[in-house]
Amino acid sequence: MIPYLFDIASLLGRWLHLITGIAWIGASFYFVWLDNSLLPATRKELIDAGVGGEVWAVHGGGFYNAQKYKVAPAVLPETLHWFYWEAYSTWLSGFFLLCLLYFGQAEVYLIDPSIAALSKPVAIGIALGFLVAGWLIYDLLCRSPLARSERVLAILIVALCAGAACALCALFSGRGAYILFGAMLGTIMVANAFFVIIPGQRELVRAKTEGRAPDPVHGLRGKQRSVHNTYFTLPVLFAMISNHYALTYGAQHNALVLIAMSLAGACIRAWFVARHKAHERGGRTSPIALGIGLLLLAGVGMVLAPAGRAIPSSAVAGDRATIEARFASIQQITNRRCVPCHSATPVLAGFSTAPNGVLLDTPEHLLAHTLQMQTQLSTGVMPIGNLTHMTDAERQQMIAWLIDGAPH
Repeated sequence: MIPYLFDIASLLGRWLHLITGIAWIGASFYFVWLDNSLLPATRKELIDAGVGGEVWAVHGGGFYNAQKYKVAPAVLPETLHWFYWEAYSTWLSGFFLLCLLYFGQAEVYLIDPSIAALSKPVAIGIALGFLVAGWLIYDLLCRSPLARSERVLAILIVALCAGAACALCALFSGRGAYILFGAMLGTIMVANAFFVIIPGQRELVRAKTEGRAPDPVHGLRGKQRSVHNTYFTLPVLFAMISNHYALTYGAQHNALVLIAMSLAGACIRAWFVARHKAHERGGRTSPIALGIGLLLLAGVGMVLAPAGRAIPSSAVAGDRATIEARFASIQQITNRRCVPCHSATPVLAGFSTAPNGVLLDTPEHLLAHTLQMQTQLSTGVMPIGNLTHMTDAERQQMIAWLIDGAPH
């Protein structure tokens, strides 16, 4: 019953996280587009009312006219829609999953003794420290005199993220480090909303309600944090899906892969943001940011490509008895080190079903997953957390067999 409850909680938590994340990111992307697509108001009544820009759009069979005030309208409407529960719900559901999977089973998903021999409480404490410290340092940078230059601030934020990526990969398993990096950025994003954007909006509303002149600094500060959030979005999404791709978090220099993929996402997002304002440049958008992003992706792809190896003629040669004996030896290793998880009835604690539905408990199942096995074994991410204590000799024996074409 406990494995079932764990699985259903994980399923519902992931589903909720996905739904709320789509709602948050969708709203964020829309408002970034809206803000950058505004055209100066031309009608006198709009200018007199304090409208700074407007945009017309057509969608779903109707026409829409969105207007943005320079500070606030003269009279607040009775109904004012707020956007914050999307962000809060995404973070809460994500933190629930982090606790359920990566903290609840830290010895499986978070700790890698070959990287750092951390106890479970210490690993969880350090992980939580990264979430808190990431926000505190970022917020301090944004409030410091250095933030007067957006370029300097951007460089410092990139340095902060790169340093965090290196530190996480030096402390935790690759899978855990990547997820914690995404969780740290996600925490910064939601903290921006909770501590800066929403309080600033409440102060603007309060000022209008009390008959005071709203201070535009709140709007400017909120916009700055919203822009930062939009550049964090694609790196966070990459971190969230990375656990499906062992070739990234299992790479020898996985911190550099994480940094490069995150920079690529930020650059590509920057290009899309620039495209929103193409009307200010006669419809032209510089391809530099997009080009940098694509080059980074291409570079990562080249670096992660498996190295070719010439197979000596003797590697796969031999009589039928020799080949069968070799395959039997591979099956013995698989049965000891892989089948405890990858079977129809896993016996390893914490696993009620085979991870990703991959079964290795019969010769037919084993031969059907050789390509996946080569990636997982070569990167060292499987067996997960090396819970079954596969030796280096066994790992090299299986990799050699896989490279030789899995003779059987």
